[in-house]
Amino acid sequence: MTKQAGRGASVKPLRVGIMLTRNFTLSAFALFVDTLRLASDELDRSGRKYVDWDVVSDDAQLIQSSSGVPVAPTARLHERMQYEYLVVVGGRLTVEERLSPALMTFLKTRAAKGTPVVGLCTGSFVLAEAGLLTGKTACVSWLHREDFEQAFPDIAHVSHRLFLEDGGITTCAGGTAVADLAAWIVKKHVGETAARNAMEILQIERPRDGSDIQARLPLNLPLVKDARVKFALLLMEELAHQKGDVEAIAKRVGVSSRQLERLFNQELGYGPSKALQRIRLEKARLFVEHTSQSIMQIAVAFGYDSQTHFSRIFRAHFGVNPSEFRLRTNGPHQSV
Repeated sequence: MTKQAGRGASVKPLRVGIMLTRNFTLSAFALFVDTLRLASDELDRSGRKYVDWDVVSDDAQLIQSSSGVPVAPTARLHERMQYEYLVVVGGRLTVEERLSPALMTFLKTRAAKGTPVVGLCTGSFVLAEAGLLTGKTACVSWLHREDFEQAFPDIAHVSHRLFLEDGGITTCAGGTAVADLAAWIVKKHVGETAARNAMEILQIERPRDGSDIQARLPLNLPLVKDARVKFALLLMEELAHQKGDVEAIAKRVGVSSRQLERLFNQELGYGPSKALQRIRLEKARLFVEHTSQSIMQIAVAFGYDSQTHFSRIFRAHFGVNPSEFRLRTNGPHQSV
């Protein structure tokens, strides 16, 4: 693919095939396509000089989004289709058979032949189902992290980044990060000017890198400003089920344990060890309230040495022990 040339030059456009899952997320589709549109020519004429795209389907039926707005496919599936990228736009997780068998086969066949594949929003689930994330790391939204863990326990994943490319497979957390990912693709294949112009028209001040942090803070702390503290908090949430310690988190953030302690005290008024414990307890509380796992199972899952130890810390934080909390919120029928 030739980089963006001067006006009037003949260029071959980057071709992108887009697959919409049943009940797909409309905003993810719209942001991705509009970033391509705004980068694909000059003077906002909505031409397709540098980028072209199809909404690919195996039939002519309208594809319903999760908001109820349908989108019509623009290309029928056939074996001779050639795309530089295939993009799967995810949506609601409660929908069965998100892509038809024909589309899944096409996706896997093209990926096996080296076509780069992108999963937007919960499109990562479709790529995992297709076997395209085996041995790779996926980027998922913090909102769907636990669903991904339960569905694909053997696939490595992160939920602090905006998007991640691993071996030709790119996954994206969704939301506005979709525009950043589209701009990243445009920058690689069309040019930096095209990517910048698209983002400016979308009123996005700067394209974010895939390693930028998702807009999510555990513990409901919207006033945290330091990016290192935000990153550490998201890592703590990711590692809530593991016995990770502050030293390991500081290393991933790129600071010393002492520096992380100082940053946390400046931002939150307490250290990272207390923050990690609070995050684990908040996550454990959700398991106590919303699952049928025993209190002992939950204690072990969140790294506590015993049910007694877990119950003592839980009571100190919430004012009741886990069994009492479960009875108050769910009644007497849950396992304790």
